[in-house]
Amino acid sequence: MPATERPNILWICSDQQRFDTIAALGNSRIRTPHIDRLVETGVSFTNAFAQSPVCTPSRASFLTGRYPRTTRCRQNGQDIPADERLVPRILADAGYVCGLSGKLHLGSCANGRVEPRIDDGYETFYWSHHPNPDWPENAYTNWLTSRGQSWDELYSGHESRFVKEGIPAEFHQTTWCAEKACEFMREHQSEPWLFSVNFFDPHHPFDPPAEYLRRYDPANMPLPRYREGELTNKPVYQQLDHEWAHNAPGYFHTGSMTETEQREVTAAYYAMIELIDDQVGRMLRALEETGQRENTIVIFMSDHGEMLGDHGLYLKGPHFYDEAVHVPLIVSWPKRFANDLLSDALVELVDLAPTLLECAGLAPTAGMQGRSLAGILKGEADPHIHREFVYSEYTNSWTHRHAYGTMLRNTDEKIVVYHGIDAGELYDLKSDPGEFENLWDDSASAERKARLMKLAFDASVLTMDPLPERVGEF
Repeated sequence: MPATERPNILWICSDQQRFDTIAALGNSRIRTPHIDRLVETGVSFTNAFAQSPVCTPSRASFLTGRYPRTTRCRQNGQDIPADERLVPRILADAGYVCGLSGKLHLGSCANGRVEPRIDDGYETFYWSHHPNPDWPENAYTNWLTSRGQSWDELYSGHESRFVKEGIPAEFHQTTWCAEKACEFMREHQSEPWLFSVNFFDPHHPFDPPAEYLRRYDPANMPLPRYREGELTNKPVYQQLDHEWAHNAPGYFHTGSMTETEQREVTAAYYAMIELIDDQVGRMLRALEETGQRENTIVIFMSDHGEMLGDHGLYLKGPHFYDEAVHVPLIVSWPKRFANDLLSDALVELVDLAPTLLECAGLAPTAGMQGRSLAGILKGEADPHIHREFVYSEYTNSWTHRHAYGTMLRNTDEKIVVYHGIDAGELYDLKSDPGEFENLWDDSASAERKARLMKLAFDASVLTMDPLPERVGEF
Protein backbone atom coordinates (compact mmCIF):
# COMPACT_ATOMS: atom_id res chain seq x y z
CA MET A 1 0.00 0.00 0.00
CA PRO A 2 1.53 3.37 -1.00
CA ALA A 3 2.33 5.65 1.93
CA THR A 4 -0.15 8.23 0.63
CA GLU A 5 -2.96 5.68 0.96
CA ARG A 6 -2.11 4.45 4.43
CA PRO A 7 -4.59 5.54 7.08
CA ASN A 8 -3.71 7.66 10.05
CA ILE A 9 -4.56 6.03 13.37
CA LEU A 10 -5.97 7.91 16.35
CA TRP A 11 -5.89 5.33 19.14
CA ILE A 12 -7.87 6.56 22.15
CA CYS A 13 -7.62 4.45 25.30
CA SER A 14 -9.28 5.36 28.58
CA ASP A 15 -8.24 3.64 31.79
CA GLN A 16 -10.61 1.45 33.79
CA GLN A 17 -13.77 2.16 31.80
CA ARG A 18 -16.34 -0.61 31.83
CA PHE A 19 -18.36 -1.63 28.78
CA ASP A 20 -21.75 -0.26 29.85
CA THR A 21 -20.87 3.45 29.98
CA ILE A 22 -21.84 4.68 26.50
CA ALA A 23 -25.24 6.20 25.80
CA ALA A 24 -25.57 4.90 22.23
CA LEU A 25 -24.88 1.37 23.48
CA GLY A 26 -27.62 1.36 26.08
CA ASN A 27 -26.76 3.58 29.08
CA SER A 28 -29.55 6.14 29.37
CA ARG A 29 -28.04 7.88 32.42
CA ILE A 30 -24.76 9.02 30.86
CA ARG A 31 -24.04 11.66 28.20
CA THR A 32 -21.53 10.63 25.53
CA PRO A 33 -22.62 12.39 22.30
CA HIS A 34 -19.19 12.31 20.65
CA ILE A 35 -18.50 8.67 21.34
CA ASP A 36 -22.06 8.05 20.17
CA ARG A 37 -21.05 9.64 16.85
CA LEU A 38 -18.22 7.12 16.57
CA VAL A 39 -20.79 4.37 17.14
CA GLU A 40 -22.89 5.78 14.29
CA THR A 41 -19.92 6.05 11.92
CA GLY A 42 -18.13 2.84 12.81
CA VAL A 43 -18.23 -0.67 14.17
CA SER A 44 -18.93 -1.29 17.86
CA PHE A 45 -17.71 -4.60 19.24
CA THR A 46 -20.17 -5.26 22.04
CA ASN A 47 -18.34 -8.36 23.30
CA ALA A 48 -14.73 -7.14 23.50
CA PHE A 49 -12.60 -8.47 26.36
CA ALA A 50 -9.27 -7.46 27.88
CA GLN A 51 -6.55 -10.05 28.39
CA SER A 52 -6.04 -8.94 31.99
CA PRO A 53 -8.19 -7.06 34.53
CA VAL A 54 -5.23 -4.79 35.43
CA CYS A 55 -3.27 -2.21 33.43
CA THR A 56 0.23 -3.31 32.51
CA PRO A 57 -0.42 -6.84 31.22
CA SER A 58 -3.46 -5.65 29.28
CA ARG A 59 -1.58 -2.79 27.65
CA ALA A 60 1.44 -4.93 26.83
CA SER A 61 -0.92 -7.41 25.22
CA PHE A 62 -2.88 -5.11 22.93
CA LEU A 63 0.19 -3.08 21.94
CA THR A 64 2.02 -6.23 20.81
CA GLY A 65 -0.81 -8.53 19.74
CA ARG A 66 0.52 -11.11 22.19
CA TYR A 67 -0.92 -12.56 25.40
CA PRO A 68 0.40 -11.41 28.80
CA ARG A 69 2.11 -14.73 29.52
CA THR A 70 3.81 -14.42 26.11
CA THR A 71 5.03 -10.84 26.49
CA ARG A 72 6.42 -11.79 29.93
CA CYS A 73 4.81 -8.59 31.15
CA ARG A 74 2.26 -10.41 33.27
CA GLN A 75 1.66 -8.05 36.18
CA ASN A 76 1.71 -4.45 37.30
CA GLY A 77 5.18 -3.59 38.52
CA GLN A 78 7.03 -5.47 35.77
CA ASP A 79 8.94 -3.92 32.85
CA ILE A 80 8.14 -5.18 29.38
CA PRO A 81 11.19 -6.97 27.95
CA ALA A 82 13.16 -4.90 25.46
CA ASP A 83 12.78 -7.41 22.63
CA GLU A 84 8.99 -7.06 22.42
CA ARG A 85 7.82 -5.16 19.34
CA LEU A 86 4.99 -2.68 19.73
CA VAL A 87 2.58 -1.62 17.01
CA PRO A 88 4.02 1.95 16.92
CA ARG A 89 7.53 0.54 16.44
CA ILE A 90 6.37 -1.63 13.54
CA LEU A 91 4.49 1.27 11.95
CA ALA A 92 7.40 3.68 12.48
CA ASP A 93 9.67 1.24 10.65
CA ALA A 94 7.15 1.36 7.78
CA GLY A 95 7.20 5.15 7.49
CA TYR A 96 4.66 6.28 10.10
CA VAL A 97 5.38 9.02 12.59
CA CYS A 98 4.07 8.00 16.02
CA GLY A 99 3.24 9.95 19.14
CA LEU A 100 1.70 9.52 22.60
CA SER A 101 0.15 11.64 25.31
CA GLY A 102 -0.68 10.38 28.79
CA LYS A 103 -0.14 6.94 30.19
CA LEU A 104 1.93 4.10 28.75
CA HIS A 105 2.43 1.79 31.77
CA LEU A 106 4.55 -0.93 30.19
CA GLY A 107 6.95 -0.66 33.10
CA SER A 108 6.94 0.06 36.80
CA CYS A 109 6.84 3.71 37.82
CA ALA A 110 6.28 3.23 41.54
CA ASN A 111 8.05 5.16 44.29
CA GLY A 112 9.19 8.00 42.06
CA ARG A 113 10.72 5.73 39.43
CA VAL A 114 10.30 7.00 35.88
CA GLU A 115 8.82 4.33 33.64
CA PRO A 116 11.65 2.96 31.47
CA ARG A 117 11.07 2.86 27.72
CA ILE A 118 11.98 0.18 25.26
CA ASP A 119 12.38 0.99 21.55
CA ASP A 120 8.64 1.68 21.39
CA GLY A 121 8.47 3.70 18.18
CA TYR A 122 6.99 6.86 19.72
CA GLU A 123 8.89 9.81 18.26
CA THR A 124 6.70 12.29 20.16
CA PHE A 125 6.30 11.22 23.77
CA TYR A 126 4.31 13.29 26.29
CA TRP A 127 4.42 10.94 29.26
CA SER A 128 2.12 11.36 32.25
CA HIS A 129 1.40 8.12 34.07
CA HIS A 130 -1.08 9.90 36.32
CA PRO A 131 -1.81 13.57 37.01
CA ASN A 132 -0.11 13.85 40.40
CA PRO A 133 3.28 15.64 40.27
CA ASP A 134 5.19 12.56 41.42
CA TRP A 135 7.96 12.86 38.81
CA PRO A 136 9.83 15.90 37.41
CA GLU A 137 9.38 14.20 34.02
CA ASN A 138 5.56 14.32 34.19
CA ALA A 139 4.78 16.24 30.98
CA TYR A 140 1.30 17.15 32.18
CA THR A 141 2.37 18.83 35.42
CA ASN A 142 5.14 20.62 33.49
CA TRP A 143 2.41 21.91 31.14
CA LEU A 144 0.48 23.17 34.17
CA THR A 145 3.58 24.96 35.46
CA SER A 146 4.13 26.60 32.06
CA ARG A 147 0.64 28.10 32.45
CA GLY A 148 1.32 29.39 35.93
CA GLN A 149 -0.75 26.67 37.58
CA SER A 150 0.00 24.31 40.45
CA TRP A 151 -1.52 20.84 40.59
CA ASP A 152 -1.54 20.91 44.39
CA GLU A 153 -3.43 24.20 44.46
CA LEU A 154 -5.89 23.23 41.72
CA TYR A 155 -6.57 19.87 43.35
CA SER A 156 -8.15 21.30 46.47
CA GLY A 157 -11.90 21.05 45.95
CA HIS A 158 -14.61 19.63 48.19
CA GLU A 159 -14.06 16.02 49.22
CA SER A 160 -16.28 13.35 50.74
CA ARG A 161 -15.26 9.85 51.82
CA PHE A 162 -15.10 8.48 48.28
CA VAL A 163 -15.52 11.41 45.86
CA LYS A 164 -13.59 14.63 45.32
CA GLU A 165 -14.08 17.71 43.17
CA GLY A 166 -11.03 17.58 40.96
CA ILE A 167 -9.07 19.97 38.78
CA PRO A 168 -11.15 22.29 36.55
CA ALA A 169 -11.71 20.93 33.05
CA GLU A 170 -9.56 23.66 31.47
CA PHE A 171 -6.48 22.34 33.28
CA HIS A 172 -7.38 18.66 33.56
CA GLN A 173 -5.04 15.88 32.42
CA THR A 174 -7.80 14.55 30.16
CA THR A 175 -7.97 17.97 28.44
CA TRP A 176 -4.19 18.13 28.15
CA CYS A 177 -4.00 14.66 26.54
CA ALA A 178 -6.45 15.75 23.84
CA GLU A 179 -4.69 19.08 23.32
CA LYS A 180 -1.37 17.35 22.62
CA ALA A 181 -3.13 15.01 20.18
CA CYS A 182 -4.68 17.97 18.32
CA GLU A 183 -1.29 19.69 18.09
CA PHE A 184 0.27 16.51 16.71
CA MET A 185 -2.48 16.02 14.11
CA ARG A 186 -2.06 19.57 12.84
CA GLU A 187 1.73 19.22 12.63
CA HIS A 188 1.74 15.93 10.69
CA GLN A 189 -0.70 16.34 7.82
CA SER A 190 1.68 15.25 5.06
CA GLU A 191 2.68 11.81 6.37
CA PRO A 192 0.90 8.79 7.83
CA TRP A 193 0.76 8.89 11.60
CA LEU A 194 -0.37 7.05 14.72
CA PHE A 195 -1.13 8.88 17.94
CA SER A 196 -1.95 7.14 21.22
CA VAL A 197 -4.18 9.18 23.54
CA ASN A 198 -4.02 7.45 26.89
CA PHE A 199 -6.25 9.20 29.41
CA PHE A 200 -5.75 8.32 33.08
CA ASP A 201 -9.48 8.72 33.72
CA PRO A 202 -11.93 7.29 34.68
CA HIS A 203 -9.42 5.45 36.89
CA HIS A 204 -9.83 6.10 40.60
CA PRO A 205 -9.69 8.36 42.59
CA PHE A 206 -13.16 9.47 41.57
CA ASP A 207 -12.43 13.18 41.12
CA PRO A 208 -14.05 14.86 38.10
CA PRO A 209 -14.07 18.63 37.70
CA ALA A 210 -16.75 20.21 39.87
CA GLU A 211 -18.59 21.54 36.82
CA TYR A 212 -18.94 18.00 35.46
CA LEU A 213 -19.80 16.46 38.81
CA ARG A 214 -22.74 18.86 39.13
CA ARG A 215 -24.25 17.44 35.93
CA TYR A 216 -25.02 14.11 37.61
CA ASP A 217 -27.49 13.91 40.47
CA PRO A 218 -26.52 10.96 42.66
CA ALA A 219 -30.20 10.35 43.40
CA ASN A 220 -30.66 9.43 39.72
CA MET A 221 -27.80 6.96 39.67
CA PRO A 222 -28.35 3.20 39.85
CA LEU A 223 -27.25 1.20 42.86
CA PRO A 224 -24.59 -1.45 42.29
CA ARG A 225 -25.74 -4.93 41.35
CA TYR A 226 -25.20 -6.96 44.51
CA ARG A 227 -27.08 -9.69 46.29
CA GLU A 228 -26.67 -9.91 50.05
CA GLY A 229 -24.65 -13.01 50.90
CA GLU A 230 -23.52 -13.69 47.33
CA LEU A 231 -19.83 -13.61 48.29
CA THR A 232 -20.06 -16.54 50.71
CA ASN A 233 -19.19 -19.03 47.96
CA LYS A 234 -16.94 -16.69 45.98
CA PRO A 235 -13.12 -16.68 46.16
CA VAL A 236 -11.42 -15.19 49.19
CA TYR A 237 -10.00 -12.26 47.19
CA GLN A 238 -13.51 -10.88 46.70
CA GLN A 239 -14.39 -11.32 50.35
CA LEU A 240 -11.26 -9.37 51.34
CA ASP A 241 -12.06 -6.51 48.98
CA HIS A 242 -15.59 -6.28 50.33
CA GLU A 243 -14.79 -6.31 54.04
CA TRP A 244 -11.38 -4.75 54.64
CA ALA A 245 -10.84 -1.12 55.57
CA HIS A 246 -8.41 1.40 54.08
CA ASN A 247 -5.48 -1.01 53.83
CA ALA A 248 -7.51 -3.45 51.72
CA PRO A 249 -6.17 -4.35 48.28
CA GLY A 250 -8.89 -2.25 46.65
CA TYR A 251 -8.75 0.65 49.19
CA PHE A 252 -12.55 0.74 49.49
CA HIS A 253 -14.24 -0.52 52.64
CA THR A 254 -17.22 -1.38 50.49
CA GLY A 255 -19.09 -3.23 53.21
CA SER A 256 -19.49 0.07 55.12
CA MET A 257 -20.63 2.26 52.22
CA THR A 258 -24.09 3.78 52.36
CA GLU A 259 -26.39 3.73 49.35
CA THR A 260 -25.90 7.48 49.00
CA GLU A 261 -22.12 7.03 48.87
CA GLN A 262 -22.48 4.29 46.27
CA ARG A 263 -24.61 6.54 44.08
CA GLU A 264 -22.12 9.41 44.54
CA VAL A 265 -19.26 7.25 43.23
CA THR A 266 -21.27 6.26 40.15
CA ALA A 267 -22.15 9.91 39.49
CA ALA A 268 -18.48 10.89 39.72
CA TYR A 269 -17.43 8.03 37.45
CA TYR A 270 -19.98 9.04 34.81
CA ALA A 271 -18.84 12.68 35.09
CA MET A 272 -15.25 11.64 34.40
CA ILE A 273 -16.41 9.79 31.30
CA GLU A 274 -18.38 12.81 30.08
CA LEU A 275 -15.18 14.88 30.24
CA ILE A 276 -13.46 12.18 28.19
CA ASP A 277 -16.31 12.35 25.69
CA ASP A 278 -15.97 16.11 25.31
CA GLN A 279 -12.28 15.68 24.54
CA VAL A 280 -13.06 12.94 22.01
CA GLY A 281 -15.29 15.51 20.31
CA ARG A 282 -12.47 18.03 20.35
CA MET A 283 -10.12 15.58 18.61
CA LEU A 284 -12.74 14.65 16.01
CA ARG A 285 -13.21 18.34 15.23
CA ALA A 286 -9.46 18.73 14.75
CA LEU A 287 -9.47 15.85 12.26
CA GLU A 288 -12.37 17.41 10.38
CA GLU A 289 -10.86 20.92 10.38
CA THR A 290 -7.59 19.59 8.94
CA GLY A 291 -9.33 17.44 6.33
CA GLN A 292 -7.95 14.21 7.82
CA ARG A 293 -11.08 12.54 9.16
CA GLU A 294 -11.84 10.39 6.12
CA ASN A 295 -8.31 8.96 6.11
CA THR A 296 -8.06 8.33 9.85
CA ILE A 297 -8.97 5.19 11.75
CA VAL A 298 -10.30 6.24 15.15
CA ILE A 299 -10.33 3.66 17.93
CA PHE A 300 -12.06 4.20 21.26
CA MET A 301 -11.45 1.57 23.93
CA SER A 302 -10.31 0.95 27.49
CA ASP A 303 -7.62 -1.29 28.95
CA HIS A 304 -9.95 -3.00 31.46
CA GLY A 305 -13.11 -2.33 33.44
CA GLU A 306 -14.20 -1.14 36.89
CA MET A 307 -16.32 -3.09 39.37
CA LEU A 308 -18.16 0.08 40.53
CA GLY A 309 -19.72 -1.69 43.50
CA ASP A 310 -21.16 -4.63 41.59
CA HIS A 311 -20.83 -7.88 43.55
CA GLY A 312 -19.80 -5.75 46.53
CA LEU A 313 -16.51 -4.73 44.88
CA TYR A 314 -14.89 -1.55 43.64
CA LEU A 315 -11.87 -0.87 41.45
CA LYS A 316 -10.06 -4.00 40.19
CA GLY A 317 -8.09 -7.04 41.21
CA PRO A 318 -8.10 -10.78 40.46
CA HIS A 319 -11.75 -10.46 39.44
CA PHE A 320 -13.04 -11.68 36.08
CA TYR A 321 -16.61 -10.51 36.20
CA ASP A 322 -17.68 -8.87 32.96
CA GLU A 323 -17.51 -5.53 34.79
CA ALA A 324 -13.74 -6.05 35.09
CA VAL A 325 -12.78 -7.47 31.68
CA HIS A 326 -15.58 -6.53 29.25
CA VAL A 327 -14.59 -3.19 27.69
CA PRO A 328 -15.83 -0.71 25.07
CA LEU A 329 -14.27 -1.09 21.62
CA ILE A 330 -15.39 1.15 18.75
CA VAL A 331 -13.51 1.47 15.46
CA SER A 332 -14.38 4.06 12.81
CA TRP A 333 -12.93 4.79 9.35
CA PRO A 334 -15.42 6.70 7.18
CA LYS A 335 -16.15 5.22 3.75
CA ARG A 336 -13.82 2.28 4.39
CA PHE A 337 -15.40 0.53 7.38
CA ALA A 338 -19.04 -0.31 8.00
CA ASN A 339 -21.19 2.37 9.61
CA ASP A 340 -23.45 1.92 12.64
CA LEU A 341 -22.64 -1.79 12.85
CA LEU A 342 -22.96 -3.64 16.16
CA SER A 343 -20.80 -6.74 16.16
CA ASP A 344 -21.62 -9.12 19.01
CA ALA A 345 -18.81 -11.53 18.10
CA LEU A 346 -16.45 -12.47 20.90
CA VAL A 347 -13.23 -10.51 20.34
CA GLU A 348 -10.10 -9.81 22.35
CA LEU A 349 -8.02 -6.65 22.61
CA VAL A 350 -5.08 -8.73 21.43
CA ASP A 351 -6.83 -8.70 18.04
CA LEU A 352 -6.19 -4.98 17.53
CA ALA A 353 -2.50 -5.22 16.61
CA PRO A 354 -2.90 -7.46 13.53
CA THR A 355 -6.00 -5.48 12.55
CA LEU A 356 -4.10 -2.20 12.43
CA LEU A 357 -1.17 -3.71 10.56
CA GLU A 358 -3.51 -5.18 7.95
CA CYS A 359 -5.25 -1.83 7.49
CA ALA A 360 -1.83 -0.21 6.98
CA GLY A 361 -0.95 -2.81 4.34
CA LEU A 362 1.48 -4.68 6.58
CA ALA A 363 1.66 -8.35 7.50
CA PRO A 364 1.47 -9.48 11.15
CA THR A 365 4.91 -9.92 12.65
CA ALA A 366 6.25 -13.28 13.80
CA GLY A 367 4.91 -14.19 17.23
CA MET A 368 1.76 -12.07 16.96
CA GLN A 369 -1.19 -14.04 18.38
CA GLY A 370 -4.24 -11.85 17.74
CA ARG A 371 -6.70 -12.40 14.92
CA SER A 372 -7.43 -9.50 12.60
CA LEU A 373 -10.86 -7.87 12.79
CA ALA A 374 -10.48 -6.25 9.37
CA GLY A 375 -13.01 -8.55 7.72
CA ILE A 376 -15.76 -7.54 10.13
CA LEU A 377 -14.76 -3.87 9.94
CA LYS A 378 -14.97 -3.87 6.14
CA GLY A 379 -18.29 -5.72 6.10
CA GLU A 380 -16.70 -8.76 4.48
CA ALA A 381 -17.06 -11.20 7.41
CA ASP A 382 -19.91 -12.27 9.64
CA PRO A 383 -20.12 -9.69 12.46
CA HIS A 384 -21.50 -12.33 14.82
CA ILE A 385 -18.56 -14.74 14.60
CA HIS A 386 -14.88 -14.23 15.41
CA ARG A 387 -13.77 -16.37 18.38
CA GLU A 388 -15.32 -19.37 20.11
CA PHE A 389 -14.15 -18.03 23.48
CA VAL A 390 -12.12 -15.23 25.06
CA TYR A 391 -9.26 -15.67 27.51
CA SER A 392 -7.93 -13.48 30.32
CA GLU A 393 -5.37 -13.92 33.08
CA TYR A 394 -4.21 -12.36 36.35
CA THR A 395 -0.74 -12.93 37.75
CA ASN A 396 0.39 -11.78 41.18
CA SER A 397 -0.25 -8.09 40.62
CA TRP A 398 0.26 -5.27 43.07
CA THR A 399 -3.26 -5.12 44.45
CA HIS A 400 -3.43 -8.82 45.32
CA ARG A 401 -0.08 -10.52 45.79
CA HIS A 402 0.04 -14.29 45.33
CA ALA A 403 -3.22 -14.40 43.36
CA TYR A 404 -3.11 -16.25 40.04
CA GLY A 405 -6.21 -16.63 37.92
CA THR A 406 -7.27 -17.79 34.46
CA MET A 407 -10.62 -17.00 32.84
CA LEU A 408 -12.27 -18.59 29.82
CA ARG A 409 -15.62 -17.23 28.62
CA ASN A 410 -17.79 -18.23 25.70
CA THR A 411 -21.22 -16.90 24.79
CA ASP A 412 -23.08 -18.94 27.40
CA GLU A 413 -20.55 -19.93 30.08
CA LYS A 414 -17.64 -18.64 32.11
CA ILE A 415 -15.04 -20.42 34.20
CA VAL A 416 -12.39 -18.83 36.42
CA VAL A 417 -9.65 -21.04 37.85
CA TYR A 418 -7.51 -19.72 40.71
CA HIS A 419 -4.17 -21.47 40.79
CA GLY A 420 -2.46 -22.68 43.94
CA ILE A 421 -5.65 -22.62 46.00
CA ASP A 422 -8.85 -24.66 45.88
CA ALA A 423 -11.10 -21.93 44.50
CA GLY A 424 -12.82 -20.94 41.31
CA GLU A 425 -15.96 -19.64 39.68
CA LEU A 426 -18.39 -21.18 37.22
CA TYR A 427 -21.35 -19.34 35.71
CA ASP A 428 -24.20 -20.23 33.42
CA LEU A 429 -24.49 -16.93 31.55
CA LYS A 430 -27.77 -17.86 29.88
CA SER A 431 -29.66 -18.31 33.15
CA ASP A 432 -27.44 -16.04 35.26
CA PRO A 433 -25.99 -13.23 33.08
CA GLY A 434 -25.23 -11.17 36.19
CA GLU A 435 -22.82 -13.83 37.52
CA PHE A 436 -24.38 -14.12 40.94
CA GLU A 437 -24.65 -17.91 41.32
CA ASN A 438 -21.24 -19.55 41.51
CA LEU A 439 -21.65 -23.18 40.38
CA TRP A 440 -18.06 -24.19 41.14
CA ASP A 441 -19.10 -26.57 43.93
CA ASP A 442 -22.47 -27.51 42.42
CA SER A 443 -22.54 -31.28 41.93
CA ALA A 444 -25.05 -30.98 39.08
CA SER A 445 -22.52 -28.82 37.20
CA ALA A 446 -19.55 -31.19 37.60
CA GLU A 447 -19.53 -32.29 33.96
CA ARG A 448 -19.68 -28.70 32.71
CA LYS A 449 -16.92 -27.70 35.13
CA ALA A 450 -14.63 -30.47 33.91
CA ARG A 451 -15.26 -29.60 30.26
CA LEU A 452 -14.55 -25.91 30.77
CA MET A 453 -11.47 -26.60 32.91
CA LYS A 454 -10.09 -28.65 30.02
CA LEU A 455 -10.79 -25.78 27.61
CA ALA A 456 -9.17 -23.29 29.99
CA PHE A 457 -6.11 -25.51 30.30
CA ASP A 458 -5.94 -25.85 26.53
CA ALA A 459 -6.16 -22.05 26.17
CA SER A 460 -3.35 -21.50 28.66
CA VAL A 461 -1.11 -23.87 26.72
CA LEU A 462 -2.07 -22.54 23.30
CA THR A 463 -1.29 -18.96 24.34
CA MET A 464 2.34 -19.78 25.05
CA ASP A 465 4.91 -17.90 23.01
CA PRO A 466 5.11 -19.22 19.42
CA LEU A 467 8.66 -17.85 19.21
CA PRO A 468 11.28 -18.76 18.30
CA GLU A 469 9.83 -20.14 15.10
CA ARG A 470 10.49 -23.74 14.26
CA VAL A 471 13.05 -23.94 11.45
CA GLY A 472 13.31 -27.68 10.80
CA GLU A 473 12.09 -31.18 11.67
CA PHE A 474 14.78 -31.66 14.29
